[in-house]
Amino acid sequence: MQEVDLLITHAGELLTLKGPKKPRTRGQMRNLGIIKNGSIAIQDGLIVDAGRNLRYKAETVIDASGKLVMPGFVDPHTHVVFAGSREFELDLKLAGIPYLEILRRGGGIFYTVEKTRKASPDQLLLQSKKRLDTMLRHGTTSCEMKTGYGLDVENELKLLKVQKKLAQIHPMDLVSTFLGAHAIPEHMSTNDYVNTIIKEMLPKTKGHARFCDVFCEKGVFTVTQARKILLAAKQYGLLPKVHADEIVETGGALLAAEVGAISADHLLQSSEAGLRALAQKSIIGVLLPGTPFCLMMERYAPARKIIDGGVPVALATDLNPNCWTENMQMIIQLACLKMQMTPAEAITASTFNAACAIGMQQSIGSLEKGKQADILILDCPNYQFLPYHFGVNMVETVVKKGLIL
Repeated sequence: MQEVDLLITHAGELLTLKGPKKPRTRGQMRNLGIIKNGSIAIQDGLIVDAGRNLRYKAETVIDASGKLVMPGFVDPHTHVVFAGSREFELDLKLAGIPYLEILRRGGGIFYTVEKTRKASPDQLLLQSKKRLDTMLRHGTTSCEMKTGYGLDVENELKLLKVQKKLAQIHPMDLVSTFLGAHAIPEHMSTNDYVNTIIKEMLPKTKGHARFCDVFCEKGVFTVTQARKILLAAKQYGLLPKVHADEIVETGGALLAAEVGAISADHLLQSSEAGLRALAQKSIIGVLLPGTPFCLMMERYAPARKIIDGGVPVALATDLNPNCWTENMQMIIQLACLKMQMTPAEAITASTFNAACAIGMQQSIGSLEKGKQADILILDCPNYQFLPYHFGVNMVETVVKKGLIL
């Protein structure tokens, strides 16, 4: 009998997410590859077998009877590296004060930029690691991290270096996105800042970032400006991402399709043509229900329409000072309760499709032979219980690369 490092046995439900190797769409998103009374064997950080009645000896055996066993969550859109917090804005929002007025009173993104610029790399590292630790305890085993609170050459590079250090020291798999085009710095024209991004910032991203994102939105960066930045980023080997059509329809989804982005994120206001273009090119639509929830917006991304139209959908927290949650379980719950996604779709969107949104589906996102053993054991009798029981952390055990954390 073969001996392995770790054996998880008798899971009430084992969700393998076994299926097509490409982003899942439509009905594929409801296929979780469920094995009742399932077991999974791990050796040297990798999955060697998953099924029923496995015959292995193991140094460590976990009995998962009555529990849900599934892939670790993948969070493909976060702004985890920042300093300061903006809880003082909540009273202003509740009083109906608009964002631009909050900005005028010293709040908003520029408050975070100021605090982040003043913070030392060590301070940013410590604060960001604490957030990542919280994410891990809630079941996120891999995530993306964006810059965007520096907004000048020196501080954007500082954020990239902090992200690189986090990727070296933290057990989670972390990938870095350069988002210098997050906002336009005060006292600078948009065109001047676009030129600074292209000529001074992008050359410094080599060895630090994998993706380049742009906040393509009314009053921020136009489609023309975003296109210019993303095409320049491709020259430096960065894959495009787009903050698309969050507040108004600007053509962000169409731009994502045009430049061959790996994902288009938000999509609250995207046009029919934009969504068709994403579906045709199999570009991941990353939906962020935590954002409209925190902003007290009535409208959420039309997930049903997006999925039924053939766009592969992922979910993410959008962790940032204006949407502060490290918990992908809550995002799954919001996706079901506010966007009419089924529990199965929301789980696929938080695991395999989310891995596709950061280009890591070959190693994470499903529990299959040869993949990394990134595994969660949840105190749930079945997968439908995950969005049903809300407001608590149901993760009982986190396994990352075969290690029980």
